[in-house]
Amino acid sequence: MALPNKPLGELKAVRDPEVDEREVDILIVGGGMAACGTAFEIKKWAGDKKILLCDKAAMERSGAVAQGLSAINTYIGSNTPDDYVRMVRNDLMGLVREDLIFDLGNHVDDSVHLFEEWGLPVWKKTEDGKNLDGKKGLKQGTLKAGATPVRTGKWQIMINGESYKRIVAEAAKLALGEDNIIERCFIVELLLDANEENRIAGAVGFSVRENKVYIIKAKTMMVACGGAVNIYQPRSVGEGKGRAWYPVWNAGSTYTMCMKVGAELSMMENRFTPARFKDGYGPVGAWFLLFKAKALNGLGENFAASDAAKAELEKYAPYGTAAITPTCLRNHLMLFEMKEGRGPILMDTVTALATLGETMDKKELKHLESEAWEDFLDMTCGQANLWCAQNCEPEKKNSEIMPTEPYLLGSHSGCCGLWTSGPDFDWVPEAYKIKYKDKVYNRMTTVNGLFTSGDGVGCSGHKFSSGSHAEGRMAAKSMARFVRDNADFVPTLKQTKEELVDLVYKPVRTFLDNCEYTTAVNINPYYIKPEGMMYRLMKATHEYGAGTATFYQTSSKMLEVVMDLLATMREDCEKMAAGDLHELMRAWEIEHRIWTVESHLRHIQYRKETRYPGFYYQADYPGQDDENWFCFVNSKFDPAKKEWDVFKKEYIKIIPD
Repeated sequence: MALPNKPLGELKAVRDPEVDEREVDILIVGGGMAACGTAFEIKKWAGDKKILLCDKAAMERSGAVAQGLSAINTYIGSNTPDDYVRMVRNDLMGLVREDLIFDLGNHVDDSVHLFEEWGLPVWKKTEDGKNLDGKKGLKQGTLKAGATPVRTGKWQIMINGESYKRIVAEAAKLALGEDNIIERCFIVELLLDANEENRIAGAVGFSVRENKVYIIKAKTMMVACGGAVNIYQPRSVGEGKGRAWYPVWNAGSTYTMCMKVGAELSMMENRFTPARFKDGYGPVGAWFLLFKAKALNGLGENFAASDAAKAELEKYAPYGTAAITPTCLRNHLMLFEMKEGRGPILMDTVTALATLGETMDKKELKHLESEAWEDFLDMTCGQANLWCAQNCEPEKKNSEIMPTEPYLLGSHSGCCGLWTSGPDFDWVPEAYKIKYKDKVYNRMTTVNGLFTSGDGVGCSGHKFSSGSHAEGRMAAKSMARFVRDNADFVPTLKQTKEELVDLVYKPVRTFLDNCEYTTAVNINPYYIKPEGMMYRLMKATHEYGAGTATFYQTSSKMLEVVMDLLATMREDCEKMAAGDLHELMRAWEIEHRIWTVESHLRHIQYRKETRYPGFYYQADYPGQDDENWFCFVNSKFDPAKKEWDVFKKEYIKIIPD
């Protein structure tokens, strides 16, 4: 079980930690929805193989679903996987891996049915069209048995999801067994095999609750540690410092750890800049889809329906003229209004609730108002607190919405991540299959034996929580087959135990060697603390890397500047210092963030167009150039040469329009 924080502050770090060496067949790194999917599924296929899961946090509240959700955003139901591919393809401006998306579309509903079986309350529709939430929905039966969910859109279904992650984590723990789980263990580096080129062999990390380093050998591994947050300066400062939309503990570890051992990345230029309720970061999806609210400009106009908006969208045909406007272009319209001086942008909650209330009695209307609050209480409590602080009653007062700072992720409305193998079907192009000894392993990266899922899989967004769980289960089957097919492999590490401990605890030893040189422990000519490096990173990306400071705009010259700054930061990370375990965690998180954002900006620099207006703008190449850039942009860091290679990869259409 996870140990609580020490009552008198963080545990001081020591020079020589305890070392825990382990050898397993299958290692799962992460504890979010994808990792829980793998943990739940793996023993069915791996039999008596030795399995270990390492989670930086505690699984019950780990990952993007930690605080809860008010909806499951991917449920196929009466739709088809083909239509699911078309939706994702349109929203991500045409460039997606259709094999991965179609494959997921055939499996995701099974995970949703399991969630309900485990106790997750799913809203249901009655025969006369009424919504039943909570336990009332159980009267209609289960989704698996044919009950009709309450849809907020074509793909989303409403849930009472404050305990969503706890429910899913409990099932994962029961299936895997708590003896096979290490919580509060931060894996920070992956390790290649000493004898076989491009073969994963293990990982190293440390406990954030004890002075202990873990060195783990593994025959195969699945890494799913979420996306990247706090790589750009958030809008919230002062007493709101640190407030972000996506979970703040997501440090880009998935991308950094895999890229540093040579795994190929894809579409890292794609970022997600969500529109959310200003300052509280409350979600807008249910308000748009369930409550049918409209966004207004500062003049009270429904700007999205204006002739000016239509003309702007036509510039980005066929996506801008599609029946459903892509997420980035909806942002683009908001930014267009603000730049024209017609801001701020407001969510018309007053009209939406009044319109719905016209067909309801007082009891139903009161319940509707409680649903408006519960949308936040299920998943973003801070927004409900902000409404209270501002004396905001949504039926009486509209609220401002605003694009946030950028995030990197592969499971929400973004598609950056690792280039992975598709399934071994005859309809999947050979270029989309990654083989090891002539066998295809679904969701394996370009490093042999290294798998990923959820935010880690590139080119296939719109998985959300349910899809990430399902993809983790899919990866589990491939990993079990990989271990069986290569049963004679014995992982051998290049580094000695002492070298690995020195690598992980270097910030601690730097601190202990120099901390007495000055009277102020945070000011020292021989080291820098993680907090200082965090501010340096955020300032650089905020001002030069298309952050909110420049309305998400960058240029070739600005990218040159920020790349120079990042190179200096990576050099200075050698002097990072940590006096306690919390600082050691922060030191490694900022290391991961710097590598991740560098890959992101290298991709933007390479792609000579603006593929995602509303998410970012490359001022030197302001439009889309399908003739030259309708392709994937991939990159690879060579761990031996310490060099980057960025290149194009062909897009292949599978599902017709």
